[in-house]
Amino acid sequence: MSSEIRLAFEHPDERSRATAGQPLDRLSVRDHLVEVEIGAFQAERGTTQRICFNIVVEIEPLPADLDDDVDRILSYDRVTEAIAHELAAERLNLLETLAERIAERILTEPQAVRAFVRIEKLDRGPGALGVEIVRAQDQVRHVVHEEEVPHPRLMYLSNAAIDSVNLTGWIDQMECRERPLILCVGRHDQPMPQTGHKMTQRRIDLLAIEQNAWRLASKDNRCVVVSTRTELDWAMKNGQICVWAPSKVVLDAVDSPAAASHDAVQLAAWFAATFEAGEMIVIDEALPEDPSVPLRAVKLEQTQL
Repeated sequence: MSSEIRLAFEHPDERSRATAGQPLDRLSVRDHLVEVEIGAFQAERGTTQRICFNIVVEIEPLPADLDDDVDRILSYDRVTEAIAHELAAERLNLLETLAERIAERILTEPQAVRAFVRIEKLDRGPGALGVEIVRAQDQVRHVVHEEEVPHPRLMYLSNAAIDSVNLTGWIDQMECRERPLILCVGRHDQPMPQTGHKMTQRRIDLLAIEQNAWRLASKDNRCVVVSTRTELDWAMKNGQICVWAPSKVVLDAVDSPAAASHDAVQLAAWFAATFEAGEMIVIDEALPEDPSVPLRAVKLEQTQL
């Protein structure tokens, strides 16, 4: 009995180890603090209090061919996003309700098998007051959550546009608008190897675009080069300006772009469609053919977008 009582107050990681029926990997978020309005008592209305989250997610063992690929794992961000999403959805009275909703959202992730969710109020007494629940995939309602897709705005920059004195002004204008901003570029102007082999040339062309992405990022500290879907999702949700490095997304795509790797504008249009962009602005280049997103052309000398 004493060991059971001790275990009840251990961190969810210890609880998951003690109750696991089979060896599973574990993802944990420990001591995640949020200040929020929550609670059923009148004294808890109109004021915020500190809430501490400790969450362990048991997941299927990682594949042997993981290859250090962030897009094939359950990211910590998905856990903290589940917390933030449920806190933002509505004001709640009960920690129990919040814990249920967070566990349910986490367990919609395909890798998740079981979730331990502990939530504690830190400002309601001399100690921490809280609840802990354990839920498995077969215990939760299989609800398809509608994700809030950001629908970014893409801006394609020619090499002349990258070097233009208007670059900072364009980024200033786009940063002030509601949609997240992703910048796309083409290949740099330096001589490149020509292999005469389709697949190897494709990689060389994509790498030349990535080199140019880093060149753009060097001109404005707000611009961060990103290459994975996980990074892009996080950046769009957190207001970061991205410069797309295309190799990984293009090479991992189930429906590979039909555009040739040297046709960077058409490649950017494919990317815009893939990420359900709300608009694509093309500076100093011809517009792509057969667009599936709204397009707008901007001349190099224009200062207003």
